[in-house]
Amino acid sequence: MKALISAIDAIEDVEVFGRVKSVQGLLIEVVGPVRELRVGGRVVIEASGGEHLDAEIIGFRDGHALCLPFGELRGIRLGCKAVFRRHDGSVNPSDGWLGRVVNANGEPIDGRGPLRRGAVSYPLRQSPLAAHDRTRVGEPIELGVRCLNTFTTMCEGQRMGIFAGSGVGKSVLMSMLARNTDVDVSVIGLIGERGREVHEFIQEYLGEEGLKRAVVVVATSDEAALMRRQACYISMALSEYFRDQGKRVLCMMDSLTRFAMAQREIGLAIGEPPTAKGYPPTVFTELPRLLERAGPGKPNSGSITGLFTVLVEGDDHNEPIADAVRGILDGHIVMERGIAERGRYPAVNVLRSISRTMPGCVPEDVRPTLSRARELMSIFSDMEELIRLGAYRKGSDPNVDRAIAINPRLEAFLGQRRDETTTILDGYDQLAQIVAEADAGA
Repeated sequence: MKALISAIDAIEDVEVFGRVKSVQGLLIEVVGPVRELRVGGRVVIEASGGEHLDAEIIGFRDGHALCLPFGELRGIRLGCKAVFRRHDGSVNPSDGWLGRVVNANGEPIDGRGPLRRGAVSYPLRQSPLAAHDRTRVGEPIELGVRCLNTFTTMCEGQRMGIFAGSGVGKSVLMSMLARNTDVDVSVIGLIGERGREVHEFIQEYLGEEGLKRAVVVVATSDEAALMRRQACYISMALSEYFRDQGKRVLCMMDSLTRFAMAQREIGLAIGEPPTAKGYPPTVFTELPRLLERAGPGKPNSGSITGLFTVLVEGDDHNEPIADAVRGILDGHIVMERGIAERGRYPAVNVLRSISRTMPGCVPEDVRPTLSRARELMSIFSDMEELIRLGAYRKGSDPNVDRAIAINPRLEAFLGQRRDETTTILDGYDQLAQIVAEADAGA
């Protein structure tokens, strides 16, 4: 009954409309009653042939509304009727959404019938919780991936970034995290993905067991910029719904870079000045607004643990989007092409990765082991070129000798098969044994 009442409330009581005045590129200029127009408002344009095109008001010029479409401009002509909606974008999720695949409008695309409408409407774009309303991050969370559990331990409600170039294995790492992380619900946003990879990720990587407790939001690379951006917003809105049900939620997005690119298209379309690498200022405004919605919830509610991938262009980890995201999140996981090329997966460089909540959640007796392991890996990394060239002579430095001796076992420890899982305590025990044997052997 509540869902029915919510659906009735969404019905427009008065139809307010305007007309299409001009079309330039993807930008549609609509003239209509000024008092009814607002940025973010929705417009339904009646195209020729009886088709309808959804659009969003993204700005104004000379008293006219500037709109961007959610689909193709096919059939749009001057004078087309444009109906203004009273309700902005929102979604009515329910527990029946678990195990389903939806698009950026919240419509099912998995061929398994309609979705059950929930009673409460969640706006796609809403403000994050106030800082003083949040609880602190919770206990360490099991990720199931050995190198992350051990060297970048995450806490419940933390937000981490996975920084990687293309083809380094971040999709496989995401699937491992989606299957193995100890949470109640996973919300997975595939933003700007290749169309052929969607089924591959869901069926092969995520699997039936992983999908049972997940909602997958898909916006492929051929869709409009508004759809790609909205896929991020709906992923966060779904996470907020399950959080408010008291669930521990894992929100994963692949990738924030494509969200930024979509916002760049939108910003440039309305004449924003391009700044760093062509990104307009709204990109760096929208990123924290989106990411701050994840994190710990209010007391006695759930939490949203965030894992967001960043596709670094040209393997440059200091490009503008990577730099901005790194400053917003609570840590970063760096994947490197060189590690993937030598066959170790996941290709995580633990020396360049950090979890900002880790110092407060690692047991005191484990810290010396972690510090020693990092020290030996750092020594080997510094001397690696000399070792490979044969310029280092064994016995010159005891610490270098230990680093060389321990490196094969550390590499084996950091690598992991896709179907393998390891707990935090098991990871600590295995690492302690490796470090102890290396120091004893020296």
